[in-house]
Amino acid sequence: MEMANRTTVQEFILLGFGVTELNRHLILAFSTIFYILTLTENITIIALVLLDPQLGKLPMYILLGNFSWLEMCYVSATVPRMLFDLATSTGIISFHACFLQFYIFFSLGSTECFFLSSMALDRYLAICHPLHYPQIMTTNSCHALVGFCWVLGFLWFLLPVVLMSMLSFCGPNIIDHYLCDPGPILSLACPPLGNAPFVCQMFMNALVLVNVSFVVLSYGTVIITLMKTSGKGSWRKAFSTISFHLMVVTLFYGSVAGMYLSPGGESQSGVTKAVTLFYTAITPFLNPLIYCLRNDKVREALHRLLGRKVRFLHTKVTV
Repeated sequence: MEMANRTTVQEFILLGFGVTELNRHLILAFSTIFYILTLTENITIIALVLLDPQLGKLPMYILLGNFSWLEMCYVSATVPRMLFDLATSTGIISFHACFLQFYIFFSLGSTECFFLSSMALDRYLAICHPLHYPQIMTTNSCHALVGFCWVLGFLWFLLPVVLMSMLSFCGPNIIDHYLCDPGPILSLACPPLGNAPFVCQMFMNALVLVNVSFVVLSYGTVIITLMKTSGKGSWRKAFSTISFHLMVVTLFYGSVAGMYLSPGGESQSGVTKAVTLFYTAITPFLNPLIYCLRNDKVREALHRLLGRKVRFLHTKVTV
């Protein structure tokens, strides 16, 4: 029975990585380890921000705690399904589940773009306007900024997903990927495609270009301000902080631009899967390490939390 939009395909088959059984098991093992470590890292950051009285009051770490929650959602939107398909070697996903994964995955990716811009805005205000920073970035305004990122992120790709779901899919139903990505999905749609490809590409280009331009402008202004006003020692300390932000931004946007903005970015299946795996599974694992590895405040908060835990256990044993 055909659907209302003349769609005869009721399910898709995700081909996955198209590797041998041994390599499939290796990918399954390494991906599982990375997934568990990613959740552990981000849960640790969230716990530090919530439990440490000093970090919980600083806008930068309020944003970082919410960003960690976002990373957990982002990696969980695709990796558990990928692990299931690697373990069972089936790859069958229903039509509605496929588009739901596409919408959630891209909405979380859009939210991450806005979060990266918000964190750039926070550093710009803190370094370029330090006197007005406490009045501008209050706890309430920080929470409002977080809410704005989530709402706008989940509204951004709503129209492209709706337009694509209204296309006719009359076979074949095999997606040469391990997740529901717009390129492979559009390649299975029956003509006419209408404005769906153009709208999807337009929204993607606008999302990346606007946010990248804002991040570059913000951090560029920060670097110029630091070079003009800071001494050598303080300049190095301040720049080391934003250098980690820049590293995260480069990793995320570099892989996304290679996938969706460059001509023929989705033409090679093997490269597409590798790049997608990098920014869906590897970068959420690297981001907490990059942000917190040399962050003195995070290390101090971790020591305080562990110190309180040790004292609590010692008191309990003594009693």
